[in-house]
Amino acid sequence: MAEPALTWKSRGTDRRSTRTLRVRVCAAVAALTVLAVLLVPPLAQLDQQAVDLSARLLPPSWEHPFGTDDVGRDLLLRCVYGLRVSLLVGLVAALVATVIGTAVGAAAGALGGWTDRLVMRAVDTLSSIPHLLLGVFIVALFRPGVWPVVVSVALTHWLSTARIVRAEVLSLRGRLFVDAAVSGGASRWRVAVRHLVPGVLPQAGLAAVLMIPHAMWHESALSFLGLGLPSHQASLGNLVQTARGSLLAGDWWPTLFPGLLLIVPTLAVAGLAGAWRDRLNPRRRSELTL
Repeated sequence: MAEPALTWKSRGTDRRSTRTLRVRVCAAVAALTVLAVLLVPPLAQLDQQAVDLSARLLPPSWEHPFGTDDVGRDLLLRCVYGLRVSLLVGLVAALVATVIGTAVGAAAGALGGWTDRLVMRAVDTLSSIPHLLLGVFIVALFRPGVWPVVVSVALTHWLSTARIVRAEVLSLRGRLFVDAAVSGGASRWRVAVRHLVPGVLPQAGLAAVLMIPHAMWHESALSFLGLGLPSHQASLGNLVQTARGSLLAGDWWPTLFPGLLLIVPTLAVAGLAGAWRDRLNPRRRSELTL
């Protein structure tokens, strides 16, 4: 009687297909979010501040897919405007924080010595302060608005990028092409600009993408506490904050839909950033598929 043939069944293919599906879903959600932010306000031709007390707290319907709030405003339009503000804060704050963190981390790693130690001790000191507490202090120095929130988020979120960039610069300093450039008489500034900074740009870009969801949540937290954007301006944090009374009265939709528009896009961005991280680190990706 012939023995059954033994076959090696690899789980790598199944995991790769699952990862590809996850990336496609995240990309589709991110694309729908951008299209909604860009197209819904001009196509709707409605005033998001229009008050209609006769239509207050209507449940979701064909006329109002997300229902209405406590003063009769269309919640779908308000959520889209709020998502636009949150994305603006997240993108600009992530860009500014990445520029600051890249400059500080690259300078610390390239200069080394006492400069590196001094800069990293300062980074450690600032990291010991909770982000939200430091952000509240910075926002309190200005009048409520979008740009104070951007400044607050940017000044409290560059620390992790500085650490990542410094570690990458220290790794690049030991490469042969850097040694060859130094042996050839290149100055420290030329080595940093021509070799070190271009080498850390992929990691810095990944840090910026990962920072966008964090910045959006930070802005929502500040607005929920009443310290971010003015209460009349739509943002996801303001929408959740103003819907607390409706939730206690049993009206769930003014809280649910802003929360979903905050959670789902941030998860999509985080999923795309995870795929980018796997591409930057093929060894980690191969270990995960074994």
